[in-house]
Amino acid sequence: MSAIPSALTYTGDSIPRPLTRRRYFVLREPAAEIERSTFIPKIISKPLNPGYGFKFAIFAGIHGDEEAGTLAAFDLIRWASEQPVELHDYELHIYPVCNPTGRRSHTRHSGSGVDLNRQFWHESTEPEIQYLEGELRREKYDGIISLHSDSDSDGVYGFVGGSFLSEHLLKPALQAASKILPRNDAHVIDGFLADKGIIREGYLGMLTAPPGQSASALEIVFETPSLAPMPLQVAATLAAVKTILARYRQLQSYAPNL
Repeated sequence: MSAIPSALTYTGDSIPRPLTRRRYFVLREPAAEIERSTFIPKIISKPLNPGYGFKFAIFAGIHGDEEAGTLAAFDLIRWASEQPVELHDYELHIYPVCNPTGRRSHTRHSGSGVDLNRQFWHESTEPEIQYLEGELRREKYDGIISLHSDSDSDGVYGFVGGSFLSEHLLKPALQAASKILPRNDAHVIDGFLADKGIIREGYLGMLTAPPGQSASALEIVFETPSLAPMPLQVAATLAAVKTILARYRQLQSYAPNL
């Protein structure tokens, strides 16, 4: 497999236009008596017409040992840099490495030993959570897609929340991904009731839109089976995300006639 890109691959001046990069300070770690800065990178792909576009965020790597989502996020950044027609009306914010300390140590938890995906909207003092919550509050995304892997699953599946459109988008996304990896059709997945790979509940503290956000964002968590070959996990994730974006645009075009 090719070398894994570092968390800061896309934070330099070499980012191809029309992407812009942001590099936000998260925390400092004492390491061998030398402070080491840790950043959560954020890449923004602007719509063709400035100020107009569906505003979506893609979060990956919140568990440091789930590399498929991070690699898929970097592939999405490369795709966006090519200015594909599929993104002409999207403002896409990509956070490819949400848990840089966990990724560095290849662990699920952050460097402080915390599962970051159980900390949201509970007054967490974890700096990664405080930063990401601030982003979610400020940006008010129309859609939030979180990318994960599950070592106990033998197929792709996902969680839905927020807008009622979430389930309508996850269903075709799973169909697209299932051409690459099988769909998990178990009636119970990860302890939750599931229907053809779709779970309508979730864990407390999962990454979601801010409670009380005026316009309900669609929320989708896409999961790949982590024991599957990495290239297939990445390909399935890309197929799912691109299907979600395409179908969302399609549903929005229908809205005025509903």
